[in-house]
Amino acid sequence: MPRNLVAIVGRPNVGKSTLFNRLVGKRVSIVEDTPGVTRDRLHAKTDWNGREFDLIDTGGIEPAADSEMLIFMREQALLAVEMADVIVFVTDFTTGVTAADTDVARILQKSGKPIILVVNKMDTTGSEHPDIYEFYSLGLGDPISVSATHGHGTGDLLDECVKLLPDETDNDDTDNVIRVAVIGKPNAGKSSLVNKILGEKRVIVSDKAGTTRDSVDTHFENEFGEYIFIDTAGLRRKSKIDNNIEYYSVLRAKMAIERSDVCIIMIDAREGVTEQDTKVAGLAHEAGKASIIAVNKWDLIEKETNTMENMRKDVKNDLSYMTYAPVLFISALTGQRVDKLFELINFVNEQTSMRVTTGTLNGVLADATARVQPPTDKGRRLKVYYITQTGIRPPTFVCFCNDAKLFHFSYLRYLENQIRAAFGLDGTPIRMIVRQRDEKVER
Repeated sequence: MPRNLVAIVGRPNVGKSTLFNRLVGKRVSIVEDTPGVTRDRLHAKTDWNGREFDLIDTGGIEPAADSEMLIFMREQALLAVEMADVIVFVTDFTTGVTAADTDVARILQKSGKPIILVVNKMDTTGSEHPDIYEFYSLGLGDPISVSATHGHGTGDLLDECVKLLPDETDNDDTDNVIRVAVIGKPNAGKSSLVNKILGEKRVIVSDKAGTTRDSVDTHFENEFGEYIFIDTAGLRRKSKIDNNIEYYSVLRAKMAIERSDVCIIMIDAREGVTEQDTKVAGLAHEAGKASIIAVNKWDLIEKETNTMENMRKDVKNDLSYMTYAPVLFISALTGQRVDKLFELINFVNEQTSMRVTTGTLNGVLADATARVQPPTDKGRRLKVYYITQTGIRPPTFVCFCNDAKLFHFSYLRYLENQIRAAFGLDGTPIRMIVRQRDEKVER
């Protein structure tokens, strides 16, 4: 299910970062009583009453800023506004409504987004202070009084955020739709692949890296099934993220991975697997997403005997943490093997949704422990009592044992390999969790 985005904005030093930390539930944003401390944006996931969403803390908006840093902060905050589904506009009760507040309110109203007006630093409880009525002059409706420092009013604020978020998609309408995120470093051919699949130029294609700034969702249906393709901005090295637009491109790509069912990881055949490719693929692996590695621009490679197999081995070696992912050599330009992607997408999507009965699992466990005995430490041997599956996407297995400290990671990996050998589970990561017998498992 897609998460939505809530942006916290306002002029400098009204308590945005303190409120961000309060809503997230931990100290993520640096808080200091000096304007301009939050120069960049901070992003965190949170939830309220079972509804998950993303929260962004921004630098202060100074509409009349003339210094380079203040202009930079303003631009970043305005980009957050463009991305957001809901805007939380924070003002300061102790200063009252300022000219800057009025200017910011006008800017936000032009966005057409739902706006929640927050009056911060209302640190006393009890009846509403009459001075709060001054904030009605901003024309943003009823203000919500909060104390970010003490937590007063934050529950009402979160209630309002959840109420204004877009309706969640009805699962019944999307059960058969596979969401596919096309990810990779800039200029790997992501937009070209999406355009080739769609048969028309829906996404701007350019040799200049970074053309796609945002994630683009496109519905597509053919004889293989129904899909939503998400063309993402290329993920760059952090050192290359030298402006606010690139920051949001990376953030959008990460969010696209989270809401996808399958990730197609694009690799440039001419360059092979680069350090940045390993980081991009790592995001999909850590998110537990079924993945396909598409080696693009294969038409530009001079072929010799075993060229493809040698490249496949290199890819598997460089991405050794995700050897489960199938590798397909394609050309988004000519369409070579692009049609085979659909079969692979369907296959890995089925694999990541596979359920195995506890009885069958424990038959595999009995064979595995008979073949290779569990390790010992100081005369005490590990006993693995049973394994059960507790989740899918990715398949998650819990191993109950006598002592979790005896469960060496190498033996856990061995059991994972035995499960893969028995059931396949190609194209999907596996989560293996160790529990002592007396521990409870969240199902």
